Amino acid sequence: MPTAIQTRKLSFFFGKRKVVDDLDLEVPENSIYGFLGPNGAGKSTTIRLLTGMLLSDADNVFIHGQSLRGSLPQVFRSMGTLIEMPSLYLHLTARENLRVIATLRNLPSSRIDAVLDIVRLTPVQHRKVGQFSLGMKQRLGIALALLPDPSLLLLDEPANGLDPSGIIEIRDLIRRLHREEGKTIFVSSHLLSEVEKTCTHVGIIHRGRLRYQGTLDGLRREARGQVVFSIADAARWLPYFDPNWATQTLSDTEVLFPFTDSAEVALRNQQLVELGVPVTGIRVQGGLEEWFIRMTQNDKQIA
Repeated sequence: MPTAIQTRKLSFFFGKRKVVDDLDLEVPENSIYGFLGPNGAGKSTTIRLLTGMLLSDADNVFIHGQSLRGSLPQVFRSMGTLIEMPSLYLHLTARENLRVIATLRNLPSSRIDAVLDIVRLTPVQHRKVGQFSLGMKQRLGIALALLPDPSLLLLDEPANGLDPSGIIEIRDLIRRLHREEGKTIFVSSHLLSEVEKTCTHVGIIHRGRLRYQGTLDGLRREARGQVVFSIADAARWLPYFDPNWATQTLSDTEVLFPFTDSAEVALRNQQLVELGVPVTGIRVQGGLEEWFIRMTQNDKQIA
């Protein structure tokens, strides 16, 4: 599969401290790649290395198959970035901010209307940016990154500090950029829930090292948990269960099933109901959240 971003043994030191440790990233084209890890894991440093803001000692960062070191600054024709808070002129309107950047980068002014529409700021394009909410400023920052119509976007914690409505706006924007604009998006986050809701692929970093990389579905399979069905008088119904279900009785009212995905849970519930089993509740224990917490609290990779 073609890659939008590839690194080979990417490392970086601040002084004697190694903050990025031999990263081998593989970001497929046309993916939403969630770069996940706790605060201080090395996410922002990695993004700075991917954008040329920091340079590693080796030529080991490749964008669309081309060496980053050998293609600066031309690479920014195909890459848009939002690193932390966007740099905005608060005394200017949203449209004026975009016009300034379009002029500085010699980009066509026709893109201004397009990106305002994409980030849904057209109705407020003439309002001073100083009056914007944090979420609106983030969307304007993404609009600035979209001005050259890049095929690849790198977003560093775009939902950080936003209220719930702002988080939903950014989440929906990322999905639309992928679905409707065909963008490959590399987005860093410390929020597992946001990565789950948005991304197709995941890379998990902890203390500078890549602990997992693959599809989101693959991560769910690796971190599979178990589902507990609440069943009144469970012992009465156990003889009716298929032996292949590999159930385990937890109590008089709880039966544990191996858990793979939501479709299997729905199927099992349907089968129980068809048997006449009185299911009064379903809950998941273990799974992705517990796996992620254990992995990021331990220096050793989870098997």
